[in-house]
Amino acid sequence: MDEVTFKSDTVLSDVHLYTPNQRHLMVRLNGVGQPVFLSQFKLLWSQDSWRDSGAEGGHHRDAHSWEVPPAGSGSPGSIPGSGHSREGSPLQAGADTSGQEGAGAQLDEDGDLDVVRRPRAASDPDLEGSPRDKVWRGALLLADYILFRRDLFQGRTVLELGAGTGLASIVAATVAQTVYCTDVGADLLAMCQRNVALNSHLAAAGGGVVKVKELDWLKDDFCTDPEAPFSWSEGDIADLYDHTTVLFAAEVFYDDDLTDALFATLSRLAHRLKNACTAILSVEKRLNFTLRHLDVTCEAYDHFRSSLHALEKLAHGKLRFVVEPVEASFPQLLVYERIRQLELWKIVAEPAA
Repeated sequence: MDEVTFKSDTVLSDVHLYTPNQRHLMVRLNGVGQPVFLSQFKLLWSQDSWRDSGAEGGHHRDAHSWEVPPAGSGSPGSIPGSGHSREGSPLQAGADTSGQEGAGAQLDEDGDLDVVRRPRAASDPDLEGSPRDKVWRGALLLADYILFRRDLFQGRTVLELGAGTGLASIVAATVAQTVYCTDVGADLLAMCQRNVALNSHLAAAGGGVVKVKELDWLKDDFCTDPEAPFSWSEGDIADLYDHTTVLFAAEVFYDDDLTDALFATLSRLAHRLKNACTAILSVEKRLNFTLRHLDVTCEAYDHFRSSLHALEKLAHGKLRFVVEPVEASFPQLLVYERIRQLELWKIVAEPAA
């Protein structure tokens, strides 16, 4: 594993190879200046189009940006990480043709995992080289939830952990007052900053601001070195602690060590915030064939669930954490496959009795 050379267009597959003890893949790549992926996009819709399913919108894609049409636009085209939508086709809201649950996965005659791929519709255009599957579906599900629960984000200060491309932070900025968009790695954060700039028209309409900052879950403190890119000022840290009420993260639970680090960071921040907070976590349950079990398992997802359980059972500190699943029955405004393996979880940090 350590001998692999990663190039600038390296991406993680939709079906991840579960490799225990290969610590902090993403952190290692960023630490040596290897960009994991480079994704730029631009969202084109009006503020009213979220509520107006009949709003018109266009779709255009070039080498520099991805443009996502508004819900109900009927515009043909493909969305990164989504599958594709054709004019007059309903949004995918629950059907799953790509995988089955746990031991019920489909097997071929020899007992091997049979990967079922969705056939391309005859009416689809030639999508050779199109930038699909570069934005994971969990980020799109989380963005839909943010638009649905505008009351939770309206006028608030919020923090995204592991922002990736920055999509969820940008959507949050359409309703929130201040969004701290955080990740680790100068290349990744520079990409977030470019995407924030490309979509500044959305935040500007509501007066929101996105601040791209480095936040390493493996460290207890913020980077405050003024010479370091994306470091924190004392004012930013004070603002974060004094005003943040919502934390959110999407598709960051593919590595057990990083999952542990995220939950430790979440707990640490919740205890330092002045106000009670709510965390929204988006995860896709992915199937992996592991040599240890010689079977199809969901070990990364299982570790995520056990971490949720452990957080809820914490008996020390000034807070208690209430964990509950979020029913994914809210409207779908972005175009992607809302498969049943996509899940949202809500964690409410309350004063301990």
